[in-house]
Amino acid sequence: MNMPFKPALTQAQPWRERPPFECIALLLQGGGALGAYQAGVYEALAEAKLQPDWVAGISIGAINAALIAGNAPEARVEKLRCFWETVTADPLPRWLLPEVHGDLARNFANRWHGTAALFNGAPGLFSPRWVPPLLAAAGTSDATSFYDTSSLKSTLERLVDFDRINAREMRFSIGAVNVTTGNFVYFDNSTHEIRPEHIMASGALPPGFPAVEVDGEHYWDGGLVSNTPLQWVLECVDRQDTLAFQVDLWNARGAVPRTLAEVITRQKEIQYSSRTRASSDQFKKEQKLRSALAELIAKLPEQLRETPEYALLLPEADRNVYNIIQLIYRSKHYEGDSKDFEFSSRSMEDHWSAGRSDTIRTLRHPEVLERPTSADGVFTFDVATHGRLS
Repeated sequence: MNMPFKPALTQAQPWRERPPFECIALLLQGGGALGAYQAGVYEALAEAKLQPDWVAGISIGAINAALIAGNAPEARVEKLRCFWETVTADPLPRWLLPEVHGDLARNFANRWHGTAALFNGAPGLFSPRWVPPLLAAAGTSDATSFYDTSSLKSTLERLVDFDRINAREMRFSIGAVNVTTGNFVYFDNSTHEIRPEHIMASGALPPGFPAVEVDGEHYWDGGLVSNTPLQWVLECVDRQDTLAFQVDLWNARGAVPRTLAEVITRQKEIQYSSRTRASSDQFKKEQKLRSALAELIAKLPEQLRETPEYALLLPEADRNVYNIIQLIYRSKHYEGDSKDFEFSSRSMEDHWSAGRSDTIRTLRHPEVLERPTSADGVFTFDVATHGRLS
């Protein structure tokens, strides 16, 4: 058993009443070992009594989403902790591991733990194959990936109640990529019966992990195409006033690399950040047009409302409002290029604590939970950019 979690600031203050939105959505990006940050975000939201109506995720975000949607509210944090303590279990007793301090020592320790994960895997998540892919028979999963993820299925079956997910008490969506068509697909409990293989497919990042077969088709990690479910939720056919907590594990902004290791890190950040800010800006522009269209349609004379053009434009008119609250993990200088596969308990605790702290800081700003009043009806917020850092 790992050491208790470190407290982060004070407990989030419970919101007095539900914010004035039809839907509270929690959107979880992919990012491997960094996913403990999302667990910390959820813990702070739960403390504030801000339970999501819709949870959507990609890759590790899909696993966290399943742990949330697949458990009763009072058990979700416990199940998240159980998962993260399982996959970051240190190979040696905690008292035998040296306590390191300073950026240089932490960088060395992180590299050691990252290398250990490459050779040994992460318990309950993935393990190295006995036969190297180049020596395995073509057409087998051994020949197409370095790791076996069958232990993840057992972990999901132990910690997730799939009957609860499929009962649709909370909407649940996860993204994956069809290997043969290259098309991005969402497995959504409004249209699919969710099983462990759906979650495994969303996190099957090649060539580390094998493609996962679902209903006769093979799927890879959704992060190959888009690492955030933001667009899926915001552009849902049944548009609703939405308070969306967008939890990103990769920061699109960063310094120019100075070493090859920094180049690899920066490449991952750019590739997997999925241009969340650009997507938010584009959505604001589109929403402003939809709002203007709704105003114009309301002024049309009755005779024009029987035209084909009116029928075509009406579904695009939208006066709904949206708060997009960005919670972005900002990595420490010592983490390096192994941060997404560095499964040590200390880093997990740091990530969890950072997610909880950032969420508490964010919720101190009352405008986050208030309906926007701008012409486009869209409000975006990032505490590191728009708010106080303490």
